[in-house]
Amino acid sequence: MDASAQIATIADNFIDGEWVSEPDKMPAINPATGETIAMLPNSSGETVQAAVRSAKRAARIWAAIPVFERSAMCVAIASKIDERQEKIARVLSMEQGKVLGEAMGEVAKAADGFRLAAELVKQMAGQTLPAEDSTKLVMTLRQPRGVYGVITPWNFPVNIPVEYLAPGIATGNAIVWVPAPTTSLVACELMDAINAGGLPKGVLNLVIGEGAIAGDAVVIHPDVAAIGFTGSAVTGKRIAERGAGKPMLLELGGNGPVIVFEDADLDKAAAAAAGGAFFNAGQVCAATGRVLAHHSIAATLADKLAEHARAHVLGDPFHQGTTMGPLNNPKVAAKVLEHVEDAISKGAKLLAGGKPRPDLGSELYFEPTVLSGVTRDMRINREETFGPIVPVLAFADQAEALDLALDSEYGLSVGVFTADVSRGMEMAKAIPAGIVNINAGSTYWEIHLPFGGGSNTKSGIGRLGGMLTLEAMTEIKMITVTLEGKAGAA
Repeated sequence: MDASAQIATIADNFIDGEWVSEPDKMPAINPATGETIAMLPNSSGETVQAAVRSAKRAARIWAAIPVFERSAMCVAIASKIDERQEKIARVLSMEQGKVLGEAMGEVAKAADGFRLAAELVKQMAGQTLPAEDSTKLVMTLRQPRGVYGVITPWNFPVNIPVEYLAPGIATGNAIVWVPAPTTSLVACELMDAINAGGLPKGVLNLVIGEGAIAGDAVVIHPDVAAIGFTGSAVTGKRIAERGAGKPMLLELGGNGPVIVFEDADLDKAAAAAAGGAFFNAGQVCAATGRVLAHHSIAATLADKLAEHARAHVLGDPFHQGTTMGPLNNPKVAAKVLEHVEDAISKGAKLLAGGKPRPDLGSELYFEPTVLSGVTRDMRINREETFGPIVPVLAFADQAEALDLALDSEYGLSVGVFTADVSRGMEMAKAIPAGIVNINAGSTYWEIHLPFGGGSNTKSGIGRLGGMLTLEAMTEIKMITVTLEGKAGAA
């Protein structure tokens, strides 16, 4: 039985506590089959206006709710996500393309995100500060920014939104959320679970539509105080320009290398690099975008990576035994193929995979792929591929490894494998990335840890993760009190 036939779900906007239909529609497509599984709103700027008005009304009321009550609300929402885990995961798998096991894990992590925000918001603290004027008592506190615009991608369409929604709700913001069009059906499922937790109307509003229309309308709206966005560097730059002057959290792209020195444990390095390349079909911003290997072990490492690639089972995300599903959309599939063909045309050697598999049900299936002999000038080295590809570049020594790592516009996440911890630390300090994992792959991260791009790179602004997100979604207010009876004191 087709998985889509087993799932009935809402497919509307959610504004001011109500599900609201939109006359203009766009299809939700199952990437594994190419079938239309629902018709979604294709919202206009007027719909965004209504959502912002709702959020603005709710913002002041929600900000005044005591912290412990907002914390309890986040716990209640987490419980509703837990209760609906399987249904949300099935919609996620059906619409995004990831295997069902990965989808179940993502939904579980989203619930954890609400629980984490619930705990951390109770720990947020201000300060009392000394003043030269002895008549003054000076203190700071953190307050929500107001209406927060949140625009999220399709690769982790449940967990990435929660990285913004949970801290935003916990800290007292009201939110207008625009999810990626290709994974908006599962956004409706998540919204329904959040609403079931008892969130007051207007605190979270869901608007489904194209980013250039709905997303842009949120970014430029004068009543939207701040923006959170995860997605491509190109779109992030556009948002930064269109929303200039607003506080922003921008988590953008990466092409972070996994660097493997000659003294590394090659089995562990290969497993970590392959895992970072093939998990979620490589559609991960911190994925193993490229592997830099010492020339003495590059061929051996590439062969081990090819073994991992050939061990994967590409197929229907709902089938037992499948380890990798299709890519999410034609645009990313086209780029993956272009990068592989460009590399081969310039001399790279194909060790595994390398081609689409439309015979599996749609044009979006692409084999796990390993390329050796990759060079600096190839697109797959210079650009973010966002697919299940491992390009291997050889280096002669530590200086060249560092030079290759630095020869990139990105600076999100890096893995370094070496038995020499001092060398690992030298590399970590020298590479301008937000994350450097020594003897772990580039994808290692936990939701309470800082995640974001290095300065002067195309990988973003600010840090997601734990308390840092709550702090970014609030602002510091200084309050002074003039003490009676102290007038004229020096």
